[in-house]
Amino acid sequence: MQSGGVPRLIPILPQMVLMTAVSVPASAVVAPPPPTELAAAIDALRRQRNAVILAHYYQEPEVQDIADFIGDSLELSRKAANTDADVIVFCGVHFMAETAKILSPAKTVLLPDLEAGCSLADDCPPDEFAAFKAQHPNHLVVSYINCSAAVKAQSDLICTSSNAVDLVRQLPDDRPILFAPDRNLGRWVQNQSGRDLTLWPGRCIVHETFSEEALLKLQLRHPDAEVIAHPECIQSLLEQADFIGSTSKLLQYAETSTSETFIVLTEPGIIHQMKRRLPQKHFLDVPGTDGCSCNACPYMRLNTLEKLHACLVSLSPEITMEESLRAQAEAPIQRMLEMSR
Repeated sequence: MQSGGVPRLIPILPQMVLMTAVSVPASAVVAPPPPTELAAAIDALRRQRNAVILAHYYQEPEVQDIADFIGDSLELSRKAANTDADVIVFCGVHFMAETAKILSPAKTVLLPDLEAGCSLADDCPPDEFAAFKAQHPNHLVVSYINCSAAVKAQSDLICTSSNAVDLVRQLPDDRPILFAPDRNLGRWVQNQSGRDLTLWPGRCIVHETFSEEALLKLQLRHPDAEVIAHPECIQSLLEQADFIGSTSKLLQYAETSTSETFIVLTEPGIIHQMKRRLPQKHFLDVPGTDGCSCNACPYMRLNTLEKLHACLVSLSPEITMEESLRAQAEAPIQRMLEMSR
């Protein structure tokens, strides 16, 4: 991690993982169709390539609208693994595409923009994590799925923000637990589970930029609104929340709550799905600390329809991985799935 604990703003590809943009001959490069024809062209290529298009909730609305499946990262990877598609196009960030490759090694996995990284994954370099782990022998290592394949391979168990509390509660009481990479999620899991956790000091630049002052002003203007928050937010914001949960659980809560207005403390891409499913309700995003919309993930927004079209034409950038690493990273994911049944 950099001095001062500031996440790298340029995605650093995980060590030991080969993720390359496969070179394409100039003769194979095809100019994108006009914007009015782009969706139809992508659909034709999807059928031609026998491809499935996945879009995370944090993608731009037009990318979500063209996807076969929309959801959280693990949910999407599992759905893709259960299809007969030959090609998976993951409109998300690199650790998500890696997870898809881990679960579907025989499929071609594409990421429209290879530089769509993740500040949280980059904030936990595999070599530094290995050294940190060595300082805490006998700890069970629980890693949030928002990490590189190289960090997953060093873990005993993978979790999501949906199941982290339940999984930690199942672990033996006599074993200390090291939790990585998100310190805010780890702190929340510690509070909810009653277990002491040793936390790797990583964080998501999106969820740490929300302004508490802006939240309080929104609450004053909308006193009947419920505050719903992702557990990657800082503690002072979570204390203001009426409901805390993963992105998909925030959506589910909005569907079942009797409230008509919600203040949403997570990446605002999810609001597109909230408005589609619940057009009669109102959803407000919270500005960043400097008053701007810095809560929109800059990495997620690197994927565009033009890049989606281009990657289906060239079948690149493709995510590739050494089989030994893939198998090591898959083991704690499968352990999570077994414990979640």
